[in-house]
Amino acid sequence: MTSKERLIAAINREVPDRLPATTHHLMHSYLHGQMGGMTNEEFFQYFGLDPIHWTNSAEYTENQLENWRITSCELTGQKYPSRRYTIDTPDGALTCVLQYNEHTIWVAEHLIKEKNDIDILAKHMPSPSCNISYIEQEYKSHPNALIRGNIVCADIFGQPGCWQDAACMFGIEKLIMETFDDPDWVHEFLKILLKRKLDYINTMTGAPFDILELGGGDASSTVISPKLFDSFVAPYDSVLIEAAHKAGQKIVYHTCGGMMPILENIAAMGPDAMETFTPAGMGGDADLAEAKKRIGDKVCIIGGFDQFHFLTGCTPEDTRREVRRCFEAAGQGGGFILSPSDHFFEADTSLLKAFADEAGKCIY
Repeated sequence: MTSKERLIAAINREVPDRLPATTHHLMHSYLHGQMGGMTNEEFFQYFGLDPIHWTNSAEYTENQLENWRITSCELTGQKYPSRRYTIDTPDGALTCVLQYNEHTIWVAEHLIKEKNDIDILAKHMPSPSCNISYIEQEYKSHPNALIRGNIVCADIFGQPGCWQDAACMFGIEKLIMETFDDPDWVHEFLKILLKRKLDYINTMTGAPFDILELGGGDASSTVISPKLFDSFVAPYDSVLIEAAHKAGQKIVYHTCGGMMPILENIAAMGPDAMETFTPAGMGGDADLAEAKKRIGDKVCIIGGFDQFHFLTGCTPEDTRREVRRCFEAAGQGGGFILSPSDHFFEADTSLLKAFADEAGKCIY
């Protein structure tokens, strides 16, 4: 099998020729700080991993942006490099501040500050369309890679799931509190985000993505309860999954954090795959063997590998044993893609080579 065939077979819960092995999004700081400026493609080729090509295609028409104008400026005197963004609309402005370092970006000031700010979103926030011709070009230029995108996120800073997007725009602590204090407002907020994402999905028919990411870590059981998941996450993201399937697209649902109390809840939404199955040693709770028993007949399992303990600070033999442990726990019958359970910012080259090499020896 080619890498692409191997990954797609696993997503379809079929048995590939060997264990597919890849990684979650590659960090710019790692590629440039430790790998001499390698591209994603060069990284996968160098280590012999099954490649993923991450790409997006959301675009607006000029007319859509007349009432939604985004500008930004650098802020001085901050602990970290900071940029303020302003969205000007006929009914007022929304602002937020992002900060960053060499590794990542985070929100220092949220876009939604008052409850009536969501009225501006409802009235003026445009819905982008999928540029299918662009994705066709990406597909043709990366024939051996899995073409992976995501459901459209909020402008400036956001993530694919409705709940996760709302958390990025309002703040997860405040959002959780409002589910108790003003649940109707939270539902109104989520419906606004749902509409925009549905509008985008409805333009995706024919786009040759292999899989699209949905969800986010703020929907994990280490952040919210199963009850909140069922009330404020599943009713919205399940609609997106159904719409994506109608558009001919596959979905991987991402929850980096606790998953075990909500495994069936996530699977019931109908995704094609689930990730990241973060182990306890990294702050999650994933038991791959138990997860395989409970949901392995419904979804492809992606992740499960502890990159914190087995891509740094151990021997290659330790890394190989961890690969085997994951394969023995979740590999039976296919439907499993070995991957670090989220981003990594550092990794020993020898251990990445052991990771890839041992996965190649895990034959069905």
